[in-house]
Amino acid sequence: MAITKFLKLVEIQTKAASMIPLLFGTIYAVYRFHTFQAWHFALMLISLLSFDMATTAINNYFDYKKAARKHGYGYETHNAIVKYNMNPAAVLVLIILLLLIAVSAGVLLFLQTGWLLLVLGGLSFAVGILYSFGPIPISRMPLGEIFSGLFMGFVIIFVSAYVHAGDKLAALTAQGGTVMLQLQLTEVLLIFLISVPAILGIANIMLANNICDMEEDIENKRYTLPVYIGKGPALVLFKWMYYAAYADLIVLAILKVNPLILLLVLGTVIPVGKNIKRFTAQPTKQFTFGLAVQNFMLTNVARIAALGIAAILTV
Repeated sequence: MAITKFLKLVEIQTKAASMIPLLFGTIYAVYRFHTFQAWHFALMLISLLSFDMATTAINNYFDYKKAARKHGYGYETHNAIVKYNMNPAAVLVLIILLLLIAVSAGVLLFLQTGWLLLVLGGLSFAVGILYSFGPIPISRMPLGEIFSGLFMGFVIIFVSAYVHAGDKLAALTAQGGTVMLQLQLTEVLLIFLISVPAILGIANIMLANNICDMEEDIENKRYTLPVYIGKGPALVLFKWMYYAAYADLIVLAILKVNPLILLLVLGTVIPVGKNIKRFTAQPTKQFTFGLAVQNFMLTNVARIAALGIAAILTV
């Protein structure tokens, strides 16, 4: 399979939705706990990227298999299997290979860390598979934004910090038939609070995708959130989730959770606001969907840079 076909199949341009939380959680661990485990980071990177590519390929595969119409709505161009006339059997083999790589790296990471990673990793794998597979996939329900936001925006950040910080965050132990979960509750709550912009940004990528695909989704009986609430309310939700993310940064600064340097991220509100207006004026997969990914990159790369500077200053 040619590299261009592979990259289109796995929609490589959307992988920022998992790589950015990984980097943010890592930088947060360096800033908060002054620790970095290079081998753990490498294993998580391999597992996460492979699994993210696999779930996207699964989604495209089952869209192809279950589509009531394989023409119209730009389907011929945005589904790689149709566009490049891919062999579905070869796509299935590729999916299995990516899953094997993801699981292998995940198991190695579990052996290096502990049972909590196995539980969270297993749960994330299950949600990722069920997103596209099963009698009623998550992607065909109005829950995609919630699941993608929480798991990719919070769980990835938490796990990527945990693989460096370990029991400074949490620990899961089993002894004498008793399983005990120990949480550093304050630290876990802090990670959730700093994850809010990532949660909302990833949810908005999913929401933008579903807004653009509304007509096709109705045709193919995919009852996503915009199909339920309508395009107008979905666009309003799209806009206000971004502003809620900025409000979270201000609240964190007031609570003295984030370093004040993160307030510099508020400067991104201007280009993000312009992108919101462009998308709401013409929500299409071809011309404006990429603005949701761009907004996610703008806000979260800025947060990573600011937190990285803060981590350097505290060394």
